[in-house]
Amino acid sequence: MNILEVNNVSKIYGSLHALSDINMTVGEGKWVSIMGPSGSGKTTLMNIIGCMDKPSLGSVILDGQDITQSSLSELTAIRRDKIGLIFQQFHLVSYLTALENVMVAQYYHSMVDEKEAMQALERVGLAARAKHLPRQLSGGEQQRVCIARALINYPRLILADEPTGNLDEANEQLVMDLLHQLHQEGSTIIVVTHSPEVARHAESTVVLEHGKVARIVNNKG
Repeated sequence: MNILEVNNVSKIYGSLHALSDINMTVGEGKWVSIMGPSGSGKTTLMNIIGCMDKPSLGSVILDGQDITQSSLSELTAIRRDKIGLIFQQFHLVSYLTALENVMVAQYYHSMVDEKEAMQALERVGLAARAKHLPRQLSGGEQQRVCIARALINYPRLILADEPTGNLDEANEQLVMDLLHQLHQEGSTIIVVTHSPEVARHAESTVVLEHGKVARIVNNKG
């Protein structure tokens, strides 16, 4: 079963075609990378898959629902309920502790459960740092808080935008190890990256060039 189907998607800004006739599918439990240089359209595609934007043409089916037919408020609800987002820039609330940053995601989804939020931090190895503010955490620790926050509502799809882009080699390995663990547990993962090393961790890689799919690489073949 496919959890995501992108069908003939284009995104057009005036005379600029940021995306042109994109087709891709992601099966449930699969790990797919989207790779390309700056300006290739990968961020635009991520924003559409992540319900943060809508295509100019084509359709996107997420978990059986055509999200291109949804209003902006409906897209917000779909993103909240079905997608766990991991950002390169972390986007943690500066005046909240690591634990509270995870609990914020619970608050907007359903109800706050401190015990469950602490378990999410334990899962990423940060139980001892639960009461620390973001400025008291390393970049790798902040990214792991982001992962805990992304997982707290049991999303159907984990969407990671350059999840290791601001990390050193050791912390990059920690984050990739966590993604491998999640994949082994059955999570569906899409990682948007410019790094061939990061992309190779996935089962397949969709390579974008100039807003088009240049090729799809089977990394495990």
